[in-house]
Amino acid sequence: MTKTPTPSHVQLRDMSGNDLPIFFEQQLDPAANYMAAFTAKDPTDRMAFNTHWAKVLADRSITIKTILYDGQVAGSILSHAWSGEPEISYWLGKEYWGKGIATKALELFLGVQKARPLYARVAKDNIASLHVLNKCGFEVSGESKWFSNARGQEVDELVLVLK
Repeated sequence: MTKTPTPSHVQLRDMSGNDLPIFFEQQLDPAANYMAAFTAKDPTDRMAFNTHWAKVLADRSITIKTILYDGQVAGSILSHAWSGEPEISYWLGKEYWGKGIATKALELFLGVQKARPLYARVAKDNIASLHVLNKCGFEVSGESKWFSNARGQEVDELVLVLK
Protein backbone atom coordinates (compact mmCIF):
# COMPACT_ATOMS: atom_id res chain seq x y z
CA MET A 1 0.00 0.00 0.00
CA THR A 2 1.37 3.40 -1.03
CA LYS A 3 1.38 6.05 1.64
CA THR A 4 -0.09 9.39 0.64
CA PRO A 5 2.66 12.01 0.50
CA THR A 6 2.69 14.63 3.22
CA PRO A 7 1.88 18.23 2.25
CA SER A 8 5.57 19.11 2.46
CA HIS A 9 6.32 16.61 -0.32
CA VAL A 10 3.59 17.84 -2.69
CA GLN A 11 3.35 21.53 -3.42
CA LEU A 12 1.80 23.79 -6.03
CA ARG A 13 3.47 26.86 -7.41
CA ASP A 14 2.81 29.29 -10.22
CA MET A 15 3.76 27.80 -13.55
CA SER A 16 6.94 29.03 -15.17
CA GLY A 17 8.00 28.89 -18.80
CA ASN A 18 10.92 26.79 -17.56
CA ASP A 19 8.41 24.02 -16.79
CA LEU A 20 7.38 23.59 -20.42
CA PRO A 21 10.31 21.40 -21.53
CA ILE A 22 9.53 19.04 -18.64
CA PHE A 23 5.81 18.99 -19.50
CA PHE A 24 6.71 18.22 -23.12
CA GLU A 25 8.91 15.28 -22.13
CA GLN A 26 6.24 13.95 -19.75
CA GLN A 27 3.54 13.95 -22.43
CA LEU A 28 5.71 11.96 -24.86
CA ASP A 29 5.16 8.73 -22.92
CA PRO A 30 2.85 6.42 -24.95
CA ALA A 31 1.36 4.76 -21.85
CA ALA A 32 0.55 8.16 -20.33
CA ASN A 33 -1.10 9.28 -23.57
CA TYR A 34 -3.15 6.10 -23.74
CA MET A 35 -4.28 6.51 -20.15
CA ALA A 36 -5.15 10.20 -20.54
CA ALA A 37 -6.84 9.37 -23.88
CA PHE A 38 -7.74 12.97 -24.75
CA THR A 39 -4.38 14.31 -25.87
CA ALA A 40 -2.74 16.12 -28.75
CA LYS A 41 -3.00 14.56 -32.19
CA ASP A 42 0.78 14.18 -32.30
CA PRO A 43 2.48 14.40 -28.90
CA THR A 44 5.88 14.64 -30.61
CA ASP A 45 4.92 17.87 -32.43
CA ARG A 46 6.82 20.49 -30.44
CA MET A 47 5.34 23.38 -32.45
CA ALA A 48 1.76 22.26 -31.70
CA PHE A 49 2.73 21.82 -28.03
CA ASN A 50 4.17 25.35 -27.90
CA THR A 51 1.09 26.79 -29.66
CA HIS A 52 -1.22 25.05 -27.18
CA TRP A 53 0.70 26.31 -24.17
CA ALA A 54 0.93 29.84 -25.60
CA LYS A 55 -2.89 29.81 -25.79
CA VAL A 56 -3.17 28.49 -22.22
CA LEU A 57 -0.72 31.02 -20.82
CA ALA A 58 -2.37 33.93 -22.65
CA ASP A 59 -5.82 33.12 -21.24
CA ARG A 60 -6.08 35.07 -17.98
CA SER A 61 -9.24 33.16 -17.01
CA ILE A 62 -7.21 29.96 -16.60
CA THR A 63 -5.81 29.07 -13.21
CA ILE A 64 -2.69 26.96 -13.65
CA LYS A 65 -0.18 25.57 -11.21
CA THR A 66 2.89 23.38 -11.46
CA ILE A 67 2.82 20.30 -9.26
CA LEU A 68 6.05 19.73 -7.34
CA TYR A 69 7.01 16.52 -5.58
CA ASP A 70 10.10 16.70 -3.37
CA GLY A 71 10.97 19.92 -5.21
CA GLN A 72 10.84 18.30 -8.68
CA VAL A 73 8.34 19.23 -11.39
CA ALA A 74 5.87 16.34 -11.34
CA GLY A 75 3.19 17.81 -13.60
CA SER A 76 0.56 20.48 -13.97
CA ILE A 77 -2.98 21.19 -12.84
CA LEU A 78 -5.32 23.80 -14.21
CA SER A 79 -8.89 24.94 -14.54
CA HIS A 80 -10.45 26.52 -17.61
CA ALA A 81 -13.90 27.30 -18.95
CA TRP A 82 -13.35 26.60 -22.66
CA SER A 83 -16.62 24.66 -22.79
CA GLY A 84 -18.50 27.28 -20.79
CA GLU A 85 -18.29 25.57 -17.39
CA PRO A 86 -15.23 25.59 -15.11
CA GLU A 87 -13.33 22.35 -15.65
CA ILE A 88 -10.24 20.84 -14.04
CA SER A 89 -7.42 19.08 -15.85
CA TYR A 90 -4.15 17.65 -14.62
CA TRP A 91 -1.17 15.69 -15.88
CA LEU A 92 1.52 13.85 -13.95
CA GLY A 93 4.69 12.42 -15.37
CA LYS A 94 4.46 8.63 -15.37
CA GLU A 95 7.31 8.32 -12.85
CA TYR A 96 5.04 10.09 -10.32
CA TRP A 97 2.04 7.78 -10.68
CA GLY A 98 0.80 5.67 -7.76
CA LYS A 99 2.28 7.80 -4.99
CA GLY A 100 -0.82 9.81 -4.03
CA ILE A 101 0.61 12.92 -5.67
CA ALA A 102 -2.37 13.59 -7.94
CA THR A 103 -4.79 13.35 -5.01
CA LYS A 104 -2.74 15.70 -2.85
CA ALA A 105 -2.21 18.15 -5.73
CA LEU A 106 -5.94 18.19 -6.49
CA GLU A 107 -6.77 18.75 -2.81
CA LEU A 108 -4.37 21.70 -2.75
CA PHE A 109 -5.71 23.08 -6.03
CA LEU A 110 -9.30 22.94 -4.82
CA GLY A 111 -8.23 25.34 -2.08
CA VAL A 112 -7.10 27.78 -4.79
CA GLN A 113 -9.85 27.23 -7.35
CA LYS A 114 -13.06 28.05 -5.51
CA ALA A 115 -15.47 27.95 -8.51
CA ARG A 116 -18.31 25.50 -8.00
CA PRO A 117 -19.66 23.57 -9.62
CA LEU A 118 -16.33 22.40 -11.03
CA TYR A 119 -16.26 19.71 -13.71
CA ALA A 120 -13.79 17.04 -14.77
CA ARG A 121 -13.71 14.61 -17.66
CA VAL A 122 -11.97 11.27 -17.67
CA ALA A 123 -11.81 8.22 -19.90
CA LYS A 124 -14.13 5.67 -18.32
CA ASP A 125 -11.33 3.08 -18.12
CA ASN A 126 -8.88 5.49 -16.43
CA ILE A 127 -9.58 4.01 -13.03
CA ALA A 128 -6.66 5.75 -11.31
CA SER A 129 -7.80 9.23 -12.31
CA LEU A 130 -11.41 8.39 -11.52
CA HIS A 131 -10.28 7.29 -8.05
CA VAL A 132 -8.38 10.58 -7.52
CA LEU A 133 -11.43 12.62 -8.52
CA ASN A 134 -13.78 10.58 -6.31
CA LYS A 135 -11.45 10.93 -3.29
CA CYS A 136 -11.59 14.71 -3.76
CA GLY A 137 -15.38 14.80 -3.81
CA PHE A 138 -16.18 14.68 -7.52
CA GLU A 139 -19.21 12.61 -8.49
CA VAL A 140 -20.17 11.18 -11.87
CA SER A 141 -22.85 13.36 -13.45
CA GLY A 142 -22.94 11.97 -16.96
CA GLU A 143 -21.31 10.00 -19.75
CA SER A 144 -20.41 10.74 -23.33
CA LYS A 145 -18.17 9.55 -26.12
CA TRP A 146 -15.20 11.53 -27.28
CA PHE A 147 -12.61 10.87 -29.96
CA SER A 148 -9.28 9.90 -28.45
CA ASN A 149 -6.26 10.99 -30.46
CA ALA A 150 -4.07 8.71 -28.34
CA ARG A 151 -6.21 5.66 -29.08
CA GLY A 152 -7.44 6.53 -32.57
CA GLN A 153 -11.07 5.80 -31.72
CA GLU A 154 -14.07 7.01 -29.77
CA VAL A 155 -13.72 6.43 -26.04
CA ASP A 156 -16.35 6.36 -23.32
CA GLU A 157 -15.90 9.39 -21.11
CA LEU A 158 -17.25 10.18 -17.67
CA VAL A 159 -18.22 13.71 -16.73
CA LEU A 160 -17.79 14.44 -13.03
CA VAL A 161 -18.83 17.40 -10.94
CA LEU A 162 -17.79 18.86 -7.61
CA LYS A 163 -20.64 20.92 -6.14
